[in-house]
Amino acid sequence: MVEPMNVLFMSAELAPLAKVGGLADVAADLPPALRRLGVDVRMWVPLHASIDRDGLGLRLAGEIDVPCRPRMGRAQIWRSEIGGVPAYWVDGAPVQAMQGIYSNPAQEAEKYIFWSLAALHIGQIGGWMPDILHANDWQCGAAVASMAGYRSEENDAVRARSLMTVHNLPFMGAGAEAELDACGVEPVRDAGLPSWAEHVPLPMGLATADWISTVSPTYAKEIQTPAYGHGLDGLLRERKSRLRGIINGIDQIRWNPASDPALPMGFDADSLENRTQIKRSLQTELGLTVDERLPMIGMVGRLDRQKGVDQALTALGELGERAWQWVLLGTGDPAIEDLARKFATQYSERARAELRFDSTLARRIYAGVDMLLVPSRYEPCGLSQMMAMRYGAVPVVRATGGLKDTVQDVDSGRGGTGFVYEEDSADALAEAIRRALDAYADPEAWRSLQQICMRVDNSWDVSAEAYFDLYEEMRQDDERE
Repeated sequence: MVEPMNVLFMSAELAPLAKVGGLADVAADLPPALRRLGVDVRMWVPLHASIDRDGLGLRLAGEIDVPCRPRMGRAQIWRSEIGGVPAYWVDGAPVQAMQGIYSNPAQEAEKYIFWSLAALHIGQIGGWMPDILHANDWQCGAAVASMAGYRSEENDAVRARSLMTVHNLPFMGAGAEAELDACGVEPVRDAGLPSWAEHVPLPMGLATADWISTVSPTYAKEIQTPAYGHGLDGLLRERKSRLRGIINGIDQIRWNPASDPALPMGFDADSLENRTQIKRSLQTELGLTVDERLPMIGMVGRLDRQKGVDQALTALGELGERAWQWVLLGTGDPAIEDLARKFATQYSERARAELRFDSTLARRIYAGVDMLLVPSRYEPCGLSQMMAMRYGAVPVVRATGGLKDTVQDVDSGRGGTGFVYEEDSADALAEAIRRALDAYADPEAWRSLQQICMRVDNSWDVSAEAYFDLYEEMRQDDERE
């Protein structure tokens, strides 16, 4: 008989209540999938000042003394259920001092070190202790590093096995040294850790965690190289036997074009004629020429250099007389927003830049465009290409990270699901778009490609099983010791 497994899942974000990036979606979808496998997983989330508490059903579970300076030292722990998963919401002065999820390095350090160290004293609220601490990103680094030192001490701190998951390596929590000192979290001395990283939360966690994971197999390999390792490639190569790449997934119930209330009508792989009507509706909504024969290209997401929006604009401008329509939805770097705005003005008859966050429009774009561009310079996993495939939009992606793992080129001879290019350049992207436009010119073949995309299983169930297996491996490590 398999013994029950308790996992405390730590995440600074949780969709839809506290969402900035893909971490929020992972935190919303992975724990329920793990519970379906019999894991007693529970969430550990900051009760951000921006969260509307009404309707959460919060009840006070207890208070925790956090071993930090006095003004930070008391945390109130509230409990509720989110999607069938027990959630502990951590409140306290440092959490309420920031209105948003992220603000500036000094405030973030105080908030997240307080929150993460509180997790190590969950025993103070009684009744449940984790076997595994699953920590996500730099905000949890202080907890992982501290717990590594607690195992040999007699105190009430958690001494579970730790898994540190990296969602985007460059975001390390730099500037937290003063708060780490204030909370008694000492620098980590490790031969593979550069001196500049010894008192930075994410590198500290990576050096001390029992296991490390990241969000795709290809990204796990990439971060061991100087090009993608951001100075930590040596440490990650040293720890490669304890580094696992597990691809993210999507909730295929929430992301279901047959029942999505954001769409004017439902459709599936066998009723793509309804999708054609959604395309016409989207063209009308955006003020574009209404013609289902025009190839429509979309982009959805955060606007920064990583995402390659600048290259997409250049590539589209290189297409000459080819027919296309284009829509971008997202916000981010003001300079890139300005580029997109100018591009939409230059090509006003066939391009739109919707510079805002709009989750329902995002779903209509996935369901209405023919192709989705994801020209990332690097992409740890990426979810938009999976959402696009689920909704019948064929992805055009660069061969990096999770994009490479989830999209097979149509010319690969391996059941292609999109158009993949290697070189990090606008010219290579333009050629991939041309290939997609050529394929679109054959309606029957294109429909078949859409159907193949829509039937790919990108569900969280596959990923949850991989995490379950890793948890079991971690527990066996504990037994061997």
